[in-house]
Amino acid sequence: MTKKRLNLAILLSFVIIFTLSFTACSQNSNEEENAGEETKNTETEGTEAENTDSQSQEAEDSKETKELQKIQIILDWVPNTNHTGLYSAKELGYFEDAGFDVQIVQPPEGSTSQLVGSGGDAKLGIAYQEYLAQTYASNAPIPVTAVAAILQHNTSGILSLKETGIDSPKKMEGKKYSTYDIPVELAMLKKMMANDGGDFDKVELVPFGTDTVTALNTDSDSVWVYYGWDGIKCEIENIETNYLAYKDYVSEADFYSPVIIANNQWLEENPEDAKAVIEAICKGYEYAVENPKEAAKHLLKNAPEIDEKLAYASQEWLSKEYISDAKQFGYIDPARWNSVYKWFYEEKLIEREIPENFGFTNEFLPER
Repeated sequence: MTKKRLNLAILLSFVIIFTLSFTACSQNSNEEENAGEETKNTETEGTEAENTDSQSQEAEDSKETKELQKIQIILDWVPNTNHTGLYSAKELGYFEDAGFDVQIVQPPEGSTSQLVGSGGDAKLGIAYQEYLAQTYASNAPIPVTAVAAILQHNTSGILSLKETGIDSPKKMEGKKYSTYDIPVELAMLKKMMANDGGDFDKVELVPFGTDTVTALNTDSDSVWVYYGWDGIKCEIENIETNYLAYKDYVSEADFYSPVIIANNQWLEENPEDAKAVIEAICKGYEYAVENPKEAAKHLLKNAPEIDEKLAYASQEWLSKEYISDAKQFGYIDPARWNSVYKWFYEEKLIEREIPENFGFTNEFLPER
C-alpha cells in the first residue's frame, strides 16, 4: 500500500512538472512571437521613415542641383543705362527663378542682329528699329524679331551749346553740324528742318570726332545725341545746352530705339522658354522704373568702369522713359512701328517696302 502511494505521488509529480513546463514554453513562445512581431513592425516603420526622408532629400537635392539653361544676351554697345533692367534681372535672381543662367555680353565682331540670328548661344540681343530696317527690307532678312521695346520713344535729338542760339531746327542754318554720315541721320535732320521752315542745304556738315563734349567745344555747333547719356553728361558737367528732340518735330522719326530682339527659330521652338526669359527682363526694367538708384547700383556692379555720377543721373532720367505713356514695359505700338518703315521707304532709305507688322511682336510680353 505504501509502495502504491509512493508510485502515485511520483506520477503526480511528473504530471505537475510537465504541465508547468508546457505552460512556461507556451508563454515563452508567445513572448518571442510577440517580440518578433514588434521587431518586424519597428523595422518596417523605420524603413518607411527612411524612405520618406530619402525621397524628401532627393527632391531637395534635385531642386538645388537642377541645371539652369544657359543663354546669352548680346548688348549693342558698352554697358549703359539702356541695359540696366537686364542687370537688375540678373542681380535680383529673376533669370535664375525662371530657370536660366543668362550671360550678358558685349558684342564681339559682327552686328548683334547677325549674332542673334545665327542660332548660337545668343538667343536675345539689343538692336534698333531704324537699323533693322536694312535687313528687313532685304531679300534674305536676318531671322530675328523685336520682342520688347526698351524705350517707348526716340530719346535722341540735336544738342548744341546754349551760346550758339540754336533753340529751333531752323536756326541750324549757317551753323556746323557734326555728322556720322548715316543716311537715316541726315534724312531725319532734313525732315526736322523742313518741318520748322529751315533749309538743310544751308547747314555745314563736318565729320563727328571723338565725343560730344569735345565736338561742341571745338569744330561743331551741334551734334546728334541720345539725351539720356550725352545730354545728361553735359548736365552733370554744368554745360548749358539746347536740345531739340526728334520726336517733337518728326513723328515718323519716333522709332523704337533700342529694342530687344530674339532668334526666330528659338521663339518658334521654345515659346514657353522665351516667355519666361522675357518676363524676367520685363521685371528687371519694371524694378528700375520704381528703384532707379538701386538699379544703377546693379549696373555699376557689373560695369564698374562707368562714371558713377553719370550712371545715377542717367538712370534717374531714363527710368521714366522705359514705360513712359505705354500700357506696360516692352509694348510696341503697331501703328508707330509701321509708320516709321513706311517713311523709310518713301524717303528711299530702304530699297524694298517692309510689310506691315513685320519684324516685331508683343506675343511674348507678360500680361500686366
